Amino acid sequence: MRNPLEMLLADLRAPLERDPAARGWFDVVLSYPGFHAVTAHRVLHPLYVRGLPILPRFFSQVVRFLTGIEIHPGATIGRGFFIDHGMGVVIGETTEIGDGVTIYQGVTLGGTSLQHGKRHPTIGDNVTVGVNAAVLGAITIGEGSRIGAGSVVVKDVPPRSTVVGIPGRVVLQDGKPVRPVPVRPVVEMPDPEAELIARLTDRVAALERRLAELTGESTRSTRPAGNSGADVPYDAAL
Repeated sequence: MRNPLEMLLADLRAPLERDPAARGWFDVVLSYPGFHAVTAHRVLHPLYVRGLPILPRFFSQVVRFLTGIEIHPGATIGRGFFIDHGMGVVIGETTEIGDGVTIYQGVTLGGTSLQHGKRHPTIGDNVTVGVNAAVLGAITIGEGSRIGAGSVVVKDVPPRSTVVGIPGRVVLQDGKPVRPVPVRPVVEMPDPEAELIARLTDRVAALERRLAELTGESTRSTRPAGNSGADVPYDAAL
């Protein structure tokens, strides 16, 4: 188990290293709600792990009310975690976060399943998740990756990748552009030749039926009256 004091100092250094607006450790302690929420989680998480779920959950909601940041006490968070601004951040129960991770306001690390067990993402070391992004499900975000603002990520992301869009897609990996596999569009268009052939086929069939009717009438024409004095069909005489 990591030294709690070491974890606290790493969390305190994170805003000083990654936020140009930070004016020293005293500023961070007094005015950074992300630091407040993470510090409270460092206290509540061990209680949750030791089988006291109600009390940690209650105090996590108090912290949510005070900071606008909701971190489930069951989440596992590495050292040097930095939540910048933080309003609207939600981190689910089975989320696992590595070292040196930075997330911004409105980020959701959520689940897509109602089943028990692992249902939230695993975030690798030194990952940055942009404003209002959502990382959903029991997926893995590789170390050193960057999730663009507003992206929705529902699939695993390789290490050192940049992901953007809804759904999220990898556009850079190891600093090199990733070109998507081209997909030929499928367009439903009418075929005038096929329609014309179909109409001609119907017309020919109708003409053949009419010709058959006319041919049958001609073969039933009658012969002139003979010795019997009766009209006998011509084809019967054959």
